[in-house]
Amino acid sequence: MFSAGKSPRSVVIWLAMVAALLAFCVQSGETGSADTAHRLQTAHSFWTSQPPVFPNEYPEFGVHGRGGKIYDWYGIGQPLLMLPFDIVGTGISKLPIFGDYGDTDPTVRSIVVTYSVNVFLNVLTALVCYRFLLLLGFDLAQAIAGVLALLFCTTHLHYTQNMMENNYIQLLTFTGLRYQYEWLRTGKRRPLIIGSAAFGLNLLTRLTTGLDLMFGGVFLLLVLAFERAGRREFRTKLVEYLRCALPVYVPFLFFDRLYQFYRFGSWTSTYVKVAALEQRLRDPSLAADFPWTTPFVKGFLGPLISPEKFIFLFDPLIVLSILLSILAWKRFTPTVKAYLLCMFALILAYICFYARYFEWSGNFAWGDRYVSTAVQMAAFISVPLLLKFRAHLGKALWSFGMFLVGASLVIQIASLAFWLPLEIYQGDDFGHPQWVIWLRFKNIVAFALGKMDVWGLNTDSMTYDQWDYQHITCWNFLPFVLRRIGAAPRWVVDAALAVWAAAIAALGISLAKLRKAVSRVPEA
Repeated sequence: MFSAGKSPRSVVIWLAMVAALLAFCVQSGETGSADTAHRLQTAHSFWTSQPPVFPNEYPEFGVHGRGGKIYDWYGIGQPLLMLPFDIVGTGISKLPIFGDYGDTDPTVRSIVVTYSVNVFLNVLTALVCYRFLLLLGFDLAQAIAGVLALLFCTTHLHYTQNMMENNYIQLLTFTGLRYQYEWLRTGKRRPLIIGSAAFGLNLLTRLTTGLDLMFGGVFLLLVLAFERAGRREFRTKLVEYLRCALPVYVPFLFFDRLYQFYRFGSWTSTYVKVAALEQRLRDPSLAADFPWTTPFVKGFLGPLISPEKFIFLFDPLIVLSILLSILAWKRFTPTVKAYLLCMFALILAYICFYARYFEWSGNFAWGDRYVSTAVQMAAFISVPLLLKFRAHLGKALWSFGMFLVGASLVIQIASLAFWLPLEIYQGDDFGHPQWVIWLRFKNIVAFALGKMDVWGLNTDSMTYDQWDYQHITCWNFLPFVLRRIGAAPRWVVDAALAVWAAAIAALGISLAKLRKAVSRVPEA
């Protein structure tokens, strides 16, 4: 077994390089969603005189808060993450060389923020996930394979390009699990404090991450239960956990409530409730229980059977995790059993929580964005498990597992090809529901052959404007977006394309170097 404390430096460096280059290569320069663009504006308002929401955006976006000021309704977590990068990006955008480019989308500020934040998150996620897998008992090669599976073969890759809150939430959840589990093994208080702070910071991003926090504690309890810990040890660990973790959680919860009070004058309401109240005032026809208006069965089954949000198609590796859990459960360590049970339960908890929400899937997103992070965390571990128990699983399951890995990789790469609303707009024209994954592959082929007319987009439709049309009709990578928009000089587009191609080549070299570094490490 490879020790979690003896990670070769070369392996860590090349893993970080792979994560950084992957994030760099897939960027479009855009935040990827209106939600993130609004959060970036909120971050901008923290240190400039600009408002968090511009008056012309209301009533389509924003709600009135204290003093009649219009605020966004999101948590403060992602704006805080983007704040330092926004300051740097704003400074760079004011350099004379960008004077003629102005505020054309993608803006220089947006390019700096998206590249910086996504590279930062991807590298940290890779390193934290790697250490966590080692702590779970996987050897070096299995841990590296697991990290690569997460980065390349789950919807994590899509959200590396489209900067919603998902990957930030996942990083903090992984960090919480990794450090709290280290505390369970070592008894040191410092890892418990770090892990608890990560879970607490998650609360500032989205309050529903309280589910992640809760299941982080359940994970530790299940580990003790599967290891048949005595009542005394169980009670001692529980008391120590509560004494150390709760004082860490409380300040983060207080800060979330303080931000809510600052904007809306309430300590106990949530931004969902505030937004719903204002929308019902503007539209009295909305149901009294808005936004919890979806029939539970419809919202519950949506992620499980809907062609547009089917989690087993968007993240096929979850199928492999389920199969391995059924066929190899007795061979799993207590820790792996506890982890898988918690992740499956977390998926179920998120599905149930959002089942009655009027947009139970997050709507403008690739897959079900409310559930996808938990699905990724349950799915990626199938790869190290497949490698670890290969000798016991049989050739058929191994072949099927490798097929799912390959299919997952192809699906995730396809998710990057175009801006995510493309198939949603097509659904508005063709009719819902659509098999989104299949439609995406058809769109790629049609675009590559210059037959975009078969997309069926109604250019007279009011569901999207000219800005949208430009962004959904080009490859969703920065050089192609710059060329499509046409505001950047030709030499800038050519230079961006050259850098992009060089980065892809460097990514391939880094993967080869990583494999070589792993092969040089002797098995224990």
